[in-house]
Amino acid sequence: MINILYVEDEPSLAMIVADSLEANGFHVVHCNNGQEALDSFSIAKPDIMVVDVMMPVMDGFTLAAKIREMDTLLPIIFLTAKVQTEDVVRGFRLGGDDYVKKPFKIEELVVRIESLLKNSPKMLFGQKLMIGDYTLDSLKHQLIYQDEMLKLSFRESELLRKLYEQKDKVIAREEIMRAYWSHDKYFTGRSLDVFISRIRKYLSQDPRIKITNIRGVGYMLTVD
Repeated sequence: MINILYVEDEPSLAMIVADSLEANGFHVVHCNNGQEALDSFSIAKPDIMVVDVMMPVMDGFTLAAKIREMDTLLPIIFLTAKVQTEDVVRGFRLGGDDYVKKPFKIEELVVRIESLLKNSPKMLFGQKLMIGDYTLDSLKHQLIYQDEMLKLSFRESELLRKLYEQKDKVIAREEIMRAYWSHDKYFTGRSLDVFISRIRKYLSQDPRIKITNIRGVGYMLTVD
């Protein structure tokens, strides 16, 4: 089932849209504002986000920018009455994939969702990666080896995916920390080393897989 993270601060509209999407076969997690959605993002593990722009606490544009720092592939649809050219341009530049103008019919929203999911790189290519004898399901954040399944955290899954998608290339430590921990002032280079050690342990049953520390630069994943 497709998981939708739906962010809307108008209670009556949110109830109608969430119920309608559920009736169309989607699973919906509703949040009342951008900050609430950001806090629940890693738990909700959405396949797509449907986001109102004008909200209290954190608006939809700010939310999209923060989500893009953690996930570059997740489809994002903005729901908004703000359809001036500068607003539309800003939304796309911040990482939005589509705009639906308020008021809208639920049928239009469903078609937009289905279209984005059908063409989403995350759905087409990002779900399962073969890493040596392992399979990484980056949507479910699962690492599978033969009949064993290990549940990964969001950041573990995304970090392993990034390392594999750029295998045989060195990824700078600063790039990794900026992509996944830019807002965590307590996360240090030593913390990143711990994450890498943990991922190495997860992959230890296939000796062909190596994550090499290039001293003073970053990390490189190789599969012999």
